[in-house]
This record gives sequence, structure tokens and C-alpha cells, in this order.
Amino acid sequence: MELCMLPFGLTTDGREAHLYVLSNASGMTVAVTEVGASVVGVRVPSARGELLDVALGHASARAYERAHALIGATVGRVANRTAEARFTLDGCEYQLAVNENANNNHSGPDMWSGRFWELADTGNSHVTFALHSPDGDQGFPGEVTMRVTYELTDDNQLIVRHEATPEARTPINVTNHTYWNLDGHASGSTLEHSLSIDAACYLPVNDENIPTAGPTPVEGTPFDLREARVLSDVVRDLPYGLDHNFCLRTDDDGPLVHAARLVGGNSGIALDLLTDAPGLQVYMAGWLDRPAEKDGAAYGQFGGVALETQHWPDTLHHADWPSVIYGPERPFSQTAVFAFSTL
Repeated sequence: MELCMLPFGLTTDGREAHLYVLSNASGMTVAVTEVGASVVGVRVPSARGELLDVALGHASARAYERAHALIGATVGRVANRTAEARFTLDGCEYQLAVNENANNNHSGPDMWSGRFWELADTGNSHVTFALHSPDGDQGFPGEVTMRVTYELTDDNQLIVRHEATPEARTPINVTNHTYWNLDGHASGSTLEHSLSIDAACYLPVNDENIPTAGPTPVEGTPFDLREARVLSDVVRDLPYGLDHNFCLRTDDDGPLVHAARLVGGNSGIALDLLTDAPGLQVYMAGWLDRPAEKDGAAYGQFGGVALETQHWPDTLHHADWPSVIYGPERPFSQTAVFAFSTL
């Protein structure tokens, strides 16, 4: 295992950003940066033995500051939608910014994904970033220092751990927002990929992506991916593809479970996802339509698949769903394992 550090340009306020590149004996590499604690690139061996970069990305730190489409970014303090951009906690009502329709999405517009995280720790197989979020940040109560660790293993697993112990009770729902294209990040559409999801239920949503009901069986719906489906088939049922939460568990805590399997259309690369999160938001990039900078790639509609391990959207308005309220007596900890192999 090896870690090397490379320059990644200056941020808009003049800070020097870096690429931290982890590599293992099989040739797999993972490149991350302080801006947004973001994944910039992930190179894995294909079935033909070539190394393909399977993560969408940008070529400079400033592009990550703009946080377009949250490519590769760490998203928090509360990922996904909060209806009406407000919530009540311990008898107090909190107002968030309205940044999507009448709602709040990903705690924006001042997102963690565009901020400069501090380098907290490194080793031959891992990099850890930390971000201090003060009381009142983004409208949320309680001081939080979030840590995210990226670890590369010898068996081609990327392990992502999010951890925090808040100073007071506060909502936390953090996710990684990497888009995966297992045929190579610049190869175009992922519609020939196949996807299976180990979930018997999903959350129906309205046209603003706010849940309209609790866990609903996938059986007999376009959301039944318990057996693998080619994504072009999914789009025939859902023209913009998936942007939905799948319910992996209904309890707050538990062990790692297998959540999904994504297989490239041409590369022979497979990605198995394991997580201890209660939900998986799958976004097929149906609204991705602006160019990125890495290797001259232009990422259009369906150019990648985001597998966002997290709590369920709008949980702050559903007391009977797995809780997103953490504090000194209940630290936040969540892990996702992205395991790569070839067919």
C-alpha cells in the first residue's frame, strides 16, 4: 500500500489543495482532495487488465468548490430533502434555506461539499479529512466536527467512514456522492450497466422528491431491482431513471449488509456495495447535463450512477423512521464499502 500527495491547484481564497492518491498492489488507486472531502478518481482493473477510472470527477480544486452536481463530494449536515425547509427538535423550530422548490436539499446552498476540509490523518492505506461545523451552521443546532476516512484495501475495496460526536442533539445524515461509470468515467452513458438492489421496500415521492408514504413494497413496481435489471430497461419505465430511496433496514443501527451490485456494460467490472446505513438513495443522473473538466470529459444525462448510503429523506418529519438525531450520548458513525471485482 502507498500514499502520495500531488498538487491540485489553488482555491478561490488562495489555499493550496492537494490530491491524496492511495494505491495497492493490484494497481487500484483512489484519489481524494480536501475540497468537499471529495473523491476525484478511482482506477480499477477491468476484465481485460486495463486500469479504468470509474469515478466521475473534475480536474481542479476550484471546480469542486462550485460543487456542480455534487460530483464525488461529502454531503451534509443533512443529505437529501427536508420538506418545507424546516423541522422541530426538542420543542424548537429551525428554519433552513430554501434551495429546491419550497424545500431544502442537501442542506444547501452553503453545502459542505464546496468547503475546504482539513487533513486530519494519513497512512499508507487511508486519508482522513475533518470539517468543523459550528452551532447554527446551515440553520442546524449543535456544534459538530465531522470526520471522513477513505481507506483502500489490498482486495480492491474502498471503505468510506463518516464519524462525529456532536456537542448537542442535532440532525446528521451524511453521504458520499460519487457517480460511478464502470466502463470508464469518460465512456458516456451507463444505460448498459446492470443494477440490483437488496431492498424489498422503497419510498414513493411526489414531483418534488418528498416522500408521500412510508416503506412501500417494490414488488410489482418499476422499483423492483431485487433481480438485476439493465438500466436502459429502468428508463423505459422511469424516463429520468431512479432518484429514489430504497429501505435497507428499519432500525437505527446494525451490521454491514449487502445493499447493491452495479456491473459495467463493457468493462467486466462489478461494484458491490455494503453499508450499515438504513437507506440507499440511487440517482441515475437523469438531470446531469453540464460538462466537467477531468480528461476533457463531458458528463451528460445518465453519465454515472450515484449510490448514496444514508438515512431516508425527510426523516425529520417522520418520528417513526430510523432517527437522524445524534448527540453526545449517541455519536454518529456510518460506513460504506465499495468492493470492486471483475467478471
